[in-house]
Amino acid sequence: MKHEQLNWVFAEAPQGSGDKEMPDLWAPPSSRLHKAEVKEFERFVTGTTDASQLMEAAASEFNLWVSLYKVVQNKGAPGVDGQSVETVLAHSKELLSRLRRRLLDGSYRPGDIRRVWIPKPGGGERGLGIPNVIDRWVQQAVLQVLEPIFEPTFHDSSHGFRRGRGAQTAIAQARKHLESGHTTIVDIDLAKFFDRVNHQRLLARLAQRVKDKRVLQLIGRMLKARVVLPDGTCVATEEGTPQGGPLSPLLSNIVLDELDWELNRRGLRFVRYADDANIFVGSRSAGKRVMASVQRFLEKRLRLYINAEKSAVRRPQEVHFLGFRFCRNKEEAWAVHLSHKTVERVETRLKEMTPRNWGQSLLACIKELNRYIKGWVAYYRQCSEEAVRNWKQMDAHVRRRLRAIVIRQKKRPRYLYRHLLSRGVSERKAARTAWSSRGIWHRSARSGMHLGYRIDWFTEHLVSLTTEWYRHNLPKLTQPVLEPQLALFASEMPSKEPDA
Repeated sequence: MKHEQLNWVFAEAPQGSGDKEMPDLWAPPSSRLHKAEVKEFERFVTGTTDASQLMEAAASEFNLWVSLYKVVQNKGAPGVDGQSVETVLAHSKELLSRLRRRLLDGSYRPGDIRRVWIPKPGGGERGLGIPNVIDRWVQQAVLQVLEPIFEPTFHDSSHGFRRGRGAQTAIAQARKHLESGHTTIVDIDLAKFFDRVNHQRLLARLAQRVKDKRVLQLIGRMLKARVVLPDGTCVATEEGTPQGGPLSPLLSNIVLDELDWELNRRGLRFVRYADDANIFVGSRSAGKRVMASVQRFLEKRLRLYINAEKSAVRRPQEVHFLGFRFCRNKEEAWAVHLSHKTVERVETRLKEMTPRNWGQSLLACIKELNRYIKGWVAYYRQCSEEAVRNWKQMDAHVRRRLRAIVIRQKKRPRYLYRHLLSRGVSERKAARTAWSSRGIWHRSARSGMHLGYRIDWFTEHLVSLTTEWYRHNLPKLTQPVLEPQLALFASEMPSKEPDA
């Protein structure tokens, strides 16, 4: 909605209506929507997916409440109208009845989309489109009635933006293809995919299963919404689906589902995650033929183009897929490793999170590290055990950087000396560490710092990359023997910290 649309909704909304009491959207996960009503919603969607009456399902009061709940959970920045999630939530009871009426009578119009640019990990920028909060609300409502229709039709080798699937399932399937002997990869990356989706073809694909023209017209208006650039310029949208809205991932899968089934028709083994696809063949010559034929299909049929710089026929060790790469181990089995780009990124991020001039307490720094490490390992838990051995070096490096923070925060040698004495370090070793003529980084590896901040102290306070990996991959381990068992598996490297 445009900025003024919020105002007229507030002004025209009837007061004291007989609608149901507003649900507690901030309630804990054990509350109304997370358990009983989510099940009710699933039954609701299953029973009302009549392809000719989808607008009634999308605009139902219950569906709109659940949609708002999910938008609130996702938070997100305001759109062009400047209205925050909190503002819309505060007026949600008045908004819902008017929004429902507008959807059913066809007078609802999406607002403009705010374009923001974010840096890509490999360089360059990626454009995101941020719809207004109310438009995200409507997109989520439409998504919830379309997803049960299209999800069962998607190919099993599609893993992006789907329930129960993700990077872990994609990597597991890729590993199976390699183990079956298809060890040459046609690595395909689509150039500016989200900016080049053809609207006419997308709507035609939707119309094959969606018979409610009102929903198709609504999606068409969403696709045609103007984009407001950072400098305030408004640009008309003739093609593409903006990244940033709840509906965009489903629409992208609907577009590329045609590619999936074409690859299946040709008998090819592949794994696709959004606009990144890996096709597994038996030889380099076969890979070149497949690359050429798939490129022709994409350009002539889907009107999409391959990114020539990122796409090629490669060996598994050279492929950077979702942050992973594949290597053979000593037993000639395929192991999953971090890609070189991922290693560089995580090392850089850990360094940024442990700056020498950290201005808060050491435990505050460790708290931020723990949050990041847990999330990072949860994503990369698919790595093989032989790959995780290299993570011990990163663990040791993080501990040394934390010890360096302690030295910097104590500022003067006598303060560091007293601090080490208070932590049980002998006078001789504390003095040699505190009054060393070398720099902070050198002193962080001295025996005094290792004795003052031992491995067992870090085990108690800091999440280890390797320990967290074993926690994910050894699910049978339970308390109270969990930590000793994990410490046994993720043993430290004595050459890195001899005095610990």
